[in-house]
Amino acid sequence: MNGTISRKSSSARLWFVVHGWLALPIWAFLFFVCLTGSIATVSQEIMWLVSPAVRANAPADEVRLLGYDEILAAVEREVPGARVRFISRPVKSIFALTVSVTRPNGSTETLYVNPYTGKVQGEQGEFDFRDFVRALHGWLLVPFNDGFSLGWYAVSALAIPLLGSLITGIVVYKRFWRVYLRPRLRVSKGRRVFWGDLHRLAGAWSIPFIAIMAVTAGWFLVRAILDDNHISISTAGVPPVVARGDVPVVAMGAPAPRITLGQAAEAVRRQLPDLEPSFVQFPSSAYDHISVGGRGAYPLLFETVDVNPYNGKVERTRRVSDRSALELVTGSMRPLHTGDFAGLWLKLVYLAFGLMLTTLVFSGMMVWTKRTAIETVKLVREHAPARLGLEAAE
Repeated sequence: MNGTISRKSSSARLWFVVHGWLALPIWAFLFFVCLTGSIATVSQEIMWLVSPAVRANAPADEVRLLGYDEILAAVEREVPGARVRFISRPVKSIFALTVSVTRPNGSTETLYVNPYTGKVQGEQGEFDFRDFVRALHGWLLVPFNDGFSLGWYAVSALAIPLLGSLITGIVVYKRFWRVYLRPRLRVSKGRRVFWGDLHRLAGAWSIPFIAIMAVTAGWFLVRAILDDNHISISTAGVPPVVARGDVPVVAMGAPAPRITLGQAAEAVRRQLPDLEPSFVQFPSSAYDHISVGGRGAYPLLFETVDVNPYNGKVERTRRVSDRSALELVTGSMRPLHTGDFAGLWLKLVYLAFGLMLTTLVFSGMMVWTKRTAIETVKLVREHAPARLGLEAAE
């Protein structure tokens, strides 16, 4: 009986040591990635706070959002000669539109346009905080030279120890659900007790979030491996082009007659009434379509519609139902990882859990320095006599 209890105790301690050692070599790296990821979640909102150019201030309470044709006309007025390439509406109406244009000198700029007045409020500079912090978090600013960068692999590979720490942590902390009913954080029992309580508390409350982060980051690793080996799971097929007979013949240098963006949007509404357009991409050649995209009934994935720019016919739709089950799952990974598909409230939830996960990692470092090292030494000392006796018997 005592032997059974001793073996169970030894097994539990072994799990604890494994849990600690799995996390130890990458604590600092994981802490950095979790912290930058938390900041990246609200990087757009941080830009809203510090830069008036990205805000969409309405001049009056009853004013309406401009249509795409009105936005296009306003940009052409304010930036004469510029060719609009892309118009994007953010999820939240408090943000300005982002409009990508090509200037007459060939340079490409991203403009911030007020969606109520059409005023160009500024342009994205060479340094963009949102892009910077996302790149820092996602691939450590390591450039993509030939395939996915080493930084991408390093960050996404954290999914393995993160998932391992989650599993071993659940094994170590028996009946962890009691933390939900009786949370305990003792601040007067010393640092070791405080950090231990904080680690268990943050860990138990973060279990669903950690699982989402580990699974989605694991997909990013798989995706990089697949892409770098030229393996595709897409069912999208070859992008369509406008039929040659639909392209009107015009005089040299004269613009071809095309439908307006309003007409394209109306064609999309007739075809997909539940689609809420959030971006429009203009044709880059005479044989390209006007591409309109947005979120439909399933908010995690964008649906797209290709409209013939000459006759207004919808010639291709790419809906959620057109994707395979595998594409549906893998396509949901990025929005689940970033939480940027439902508005500010979800971002704040992700921020709270991201900071909780960051705290979990930091408290884990404290717990390890106080407990895991001691337990490892004890475990080695307990098993050393048995090994010596075995060697002597041999």
